[in-house]
Amino acid sequence: MKTLPATGQAWTEIETALEAAKARDYSWKQGRMAVFFYYLDEELERVQKQAYLAYFTENNLGQRAFPSLAKLERDVVEMSLSLMHAAPGAGGTFTSGGSESIFLAMLAARERAGRARPNIVLPATAHLTFDRAAWYLGIAVRRVPVGAGFAAAVPAMEAAMDADTIALVGSAPCYPYGIIDDITALGALAARRGIWLHVDACVGGFLSPFLERMGHALTPWDFRVPGVTSISADIHKHGMAAKGASLLLVADDALRAHHRFESAAWARGPYVAYTSQGTRPGGAVAAAWAVMHHLGEAGYIRAARRIMDAKARLMAGIAATGAFDVQTPAPHAIFTFTPKDPALDTGRIAAAMDARGWLPGRMADGRGMHMHLNPIHDTVVEDYLRHLGESVAEAREGLRESAAVGRVY
Repeated sequence: MKTLPATGQAWTEIETALEAAKARDYSWKQGRMAVFFYYLDEELERVQKQAYLAYFTENNLGQRAFPSLAKLERDVVEMSLSLMHAAPGAGGTFTSGGSESIFLAMLAARERAGRARPNIVLPATAHLTFDRAAWYLGIAVRRVPVGAGFAAAVPAMEAAMDADTIALVGSAPCYPYGIIDDITALGALAARRGIWLHVDACVGGFLSPFLERMGHALTPWDFRVPGVTSISADIHKHGMAAKGASLLLVADDALRAHHRFESAAWARGPYVAYTSQGTRPGGAVAAAWAVMHHLGEAGYIRAARRIMDAKARLMAGIAATGAFDVQTPAPHAIFTFTPKDPALDTGRIAAAMDARGWLPGRMADGRGMHMHLNPIHDTVVEDYLRHLGESVAEAREGLRESAAVGRVY
């Protein structure tokens, strides 16, 4: 069992140990994986770190003590509401990540509805974070198979609803396939039934607005759609901020009261919180604010253009091997591909890619392979395609053991 050192160590020794600990990690700076990281360049990384360090000690729970953090958080929320076409009177909460944003949305939906046995209805492609939130909150989950093209089957979702349904969920886009659900139809259904509609834009919230500015036609997904109650959007994904930065945005600021905790049931005085956290790192807010100001619309468009360029080149290169069928969804950062030959084992391909330093994305069916791109991937397209070709050849020859799908997270 590891024990606390008897005496302290110098930073140089600690730094060496930390670098050594990373020896077996996949290289995110070299674009060797398609999950867990979002990277643009060293300049933006410096902005992230310096802004975070500027508020390294400040606690965002104590905004009365640190009014600057209240101002920075308000700016981030307002800029994001503007990007997602919210009307005057909308509001938002800065959270630690998509999981917390979704948790707060489901909490608010439950509290507003006041049902004894609440349930939520969502497409089978919705993120499992909804199931986790529902587990915490005592909400039943009804997952509905998707329709053609992997989009939410809205009539089937309506059929799954009953008097205790408190919320519908749509993805923009869904993580498995990069498909934006028919939020317009879901919004109409939610409005007709008088319930909450949450749009999970954790992946797309800070990419979709700039794809639209580039001329890509996206399925309507944000507050422009009547019936959308809330949107989760991760700034630490395609918003390119330091980790620990997401938003729950609501069409009406008054809805935040449904995920607000307040109590004076102790000796110290009233306690009020809109998040599930207590202490909240001020650095995450400062870094998000700094990154958004550093990039501006032009910077985000440049990042989006790099993503779409990498995607086009990768999809074309993968198709050109002749070994795969490549899914071609509407423009977004995610796509999948599947071997044409049923005998071609993607587990062996994954093992061969892993041996070359890549963390391959796999689908639950064991056949599909998954890519989620960010700007740095435009620098590794040729390496990826070359190694994929070599890995396919090895898989055909049976040179490696087949790797199990394993966990996504």
